[in-house]
Amino acid sequence: MNDQQLLRYSRHILLDEIGIEGQQKLLAARALVIGAGGLGSPVAFYLASAGIGTITLVDNDNVDLTNLQRQILHTTGRVGQSKAHSGKAALTEINPEITIVALSERAEGERLDELVRQASVVLDCSDNFTTRHAVNRACVANRVPLVSGAAIRFDGQISVFDSRNPDAPCYACLFPPDQQFEEVQCATMGVFAPLVGIIGTMQAAEALKLVAAVGQSLAGRLLMLDARSMEWTSIGIPRNRECGVCGSH
Repeated sequence: MNDQQLLRYSRHILLDEIGIEGQQKLLAARALVIGAGGLGSPVAFYLASAGIGTITLVDNDNVDLTNLQRQILHTTGRVGQSKAHSGKAALTEINPEITIVALSERAEGERLDELVRQASVVLDCSDNFTTRHAVNRACVANRVPLVSGAAIRFDGQISVFDSRNPDAPCYACLFPPDQQFEEVQCATMGVFAPLVGIIGTMQAAEALKLVAAVGQSLAGRLLMLDARSMEWTSIGIPRNRECGVCGSH
């Protein structure tokens, strides 16, 4: 690290659990962020400010006026622009020393697999089960840790699925792809603006912990937040040995 970096990241370096070695791990890391919306905004902001060396933002949508109530990565002046490129503009202002890759596309199939394979950690900030299951399959196949978050109305949830640990569950253990779950989206159901900030910030924290090897991750646990009462519920997630994605079949 140069003198500017030592100054920029000094408050991390002062932490015994991180120090210079941990900060260098962050600078060498590559984070793949799927979705540059409500969750992806705080995720990307904190990963960039913390010094993740390369952040790849993937989103095929454009900034809309209705997004600005919660998607703090974007501005009124960038309405109509690609969310990925709008996000890159915001992150470059915060930390011009890191690399931001903006992909205005819907990554799937081999393309998604390629992006996941290159990543140190993947953060799923999408808003639909199809994408979440596709990202999970790619993470399991490539043994890349996945930080998954979701938020709708006043309800949020977050967990880590770390396939590097053979005993850890994957996303499909919690939400089997052959089961029907209600698909709800902000456009029809609404979302409490600060909720995506809470969940997204926690996703960033879990990703930084994974990269720097600090503390204990949320692997094997699901945290659920009811923002009406600000009450958290934690439940254990067992690995499903018969899981069609990570099971021993």
